[in-house]
Amino acid sequence: MGDHPDFGALARQFDHKHVAAIVLMGSYARGAAGPNSDIDLVRFTVEEKAVLPGGGSHLIDGRLVVVSDVAPAQLEATFSRPEVAVETIQGLRSGRALIDRDGFFRAQQLRAQAFHWDEEMQTIANHWASRQMVGWSEEAHKGLAGLRSGDSGRLLHARFGCSWGLARVMCVQRGILLSGDNALFDQVIASIGPDSAWAQLCRAVCGVGPAPSTLEDQVRAGLQLYSLTAAMLADILLEEDQLVVAHTVSLIREALSAPGA
Repeated sequence: MGDHPDFGALARQFDHKHVAAIVLMGSYARGAAGPNSDIDLVRFTVEEKAVLPGGGSHLIDGRLVVVSDVAPAQLEATFSRPEVAVETIQGLRSGRALIDRDGFFRAQQLRAQAFHWDEEMQTIANHWASRQMVGWSEEAHKGLAGLRSGDSGRLLHARFGCSWGLARVMCVQRGILLSGDNALFDQVIASIGPDSAWAQLCRAVCGVGPAPSTLEDQVRAGLQLYSLTAAMLADILLEEDQLVVAHTVSLIREALSAPGA
């Protein structure tokens, strides 16, 4: 492919009779690709359960080419499920059609451009975020157990849940439409405030700071981040979720305030 990939030839290589459109997405579509960027091709299928050959990752002329398939129900979820919308709307908006039968992708792109985060979507996002806070409480409990026992497995689970997990909760609850796969933390931190306590704890749990930190330090920051996130979302927590979240926060405060914690 040389310095300029032949995207049209790539699309034809992965075309199939059950494909409505093949779209270039990701950094190449946005014009932000670097030397190590992969090429993201998304195939939109016309049938719900079509199994197409060629999906997955391929090394072609020295470049990683990732082929993903999107069925009709997955596509519709973009416009109805907030946890999907935040990850896909911007991709649809910036995507570059390489094969577009009967203007299929153009119609979806227009839908994405007209997409508006309305009150109904916000309500669904609030419910989703509430349920996620209950779900990530398990990782917070693992963090508490890991700090007591020194179990690195539990600590790693906790660090993941109290970093990526909580960042995604805030992303969806705030309706932050991500510009790309790597934009989650930067966009969430920008939305909440780069100098906020939430941002500082988020950086700490990820180990991004001026001073080196241990895994235990990062988990402690993650547990504090869980507590702070719970406080920020207090008004949207579902009644049936409040007890679990409040109990988890209570355990965190007790553990982190103990001597030697």
